[in-house]
Amino acid sequence: MQTVSQNKSHGGTQGVYRHPSRETKTDMTFSVFVPEHAAGTRLPVVTYLSGLTCTHANVTEKGEFRQACAELGLIFVAPDTSPRGEGVPGDPANSYDFGLGAGFYVDATEPPFATNYRMWSYVTEELPKLIAEQFPVDTTRQSILGHSMGGHGALTVALRYPDRYRAASAFAPIVAPSQVPWGNKALGGYLGSNKQAWRKHDAVALIEDGARFSDLLVDYGDADGFLTEQLRPELLKVACEKANIPLTLRRQPGYDHSYYFISTFMADHLRWHAARLKA
Repeated sequence: MQTVSQNKSHGGTQGVYRHPSRETKTDMTFSVFVPEHAAGTRLPVVTYLSGLTCTHANVTEKGEFRQACAELGLIFVAPDTSPRGEGVPGDPANSYDFGLGAGFYVDATEPPFATNYRMWSYVTEELPKLIAEQFPVDTTRQSILGHSMGGHGALTVALRYPDRYRAASAFAPIVAPSQVPWGNKALGGYLGSNKQAWRKHDAVALIEDGARFSDLLVDYGDADGFLTEQLRPELLKVACEKANIPLTLRRQPGYDHSYYFISTFMADHLRWHAARLKA
């Protein structure tokens, strides 16, 4: 693992790191904030999955999470959203919603994407192991959150690993990718036309198929231009009600899809996580 940069912030260390990934067969860059802590202490870890077009840098620079993490004693991990580098295939039309910056947190099975686009295994297996080896984390206290495509990722990861993650939340997530244009394009392109294979990467479908989680927190802005076509939080509300999954679904008046929205409610989400990550 290579250190790209380190900066002191709120008493802790904000670092950016790079490593050769076994899963994506590329170098992957991620950021980690480690708050000030007593020597030998192991801290809970929150992983944040970003949305379409993003790298680790978007939330690292705009997410405004460090003060809350310093106060709550949380390590904050932010991976990239796709493999990158020479020879990594992207969208043939260079669209923003598929390929580079749009890995959708799946392990692709369709050529030419199957070789590199293994973001599910990267964020659920390879990166957590690396973080545990390199940083002072308590692996029994993990949680996950994300935004948009990353909200989709966080919800599906939590629903499939409910014993690993003690908390899960999302900002403006794509809750039912099988039923919206972004998801149809991504899941079809990465996983092929068999929609049964899509269901394990669709939060609403996972819940319909029996997946459960202790409780979920989801915020969305009612001025979000993607709300009615791509996000459709009402589908998650119905699925959680039928499955008796406690869902705190908050409509935030006037907020859009941007980091102005995310940063406003980031500390709320981190407090939610911290309450569920207590030793």
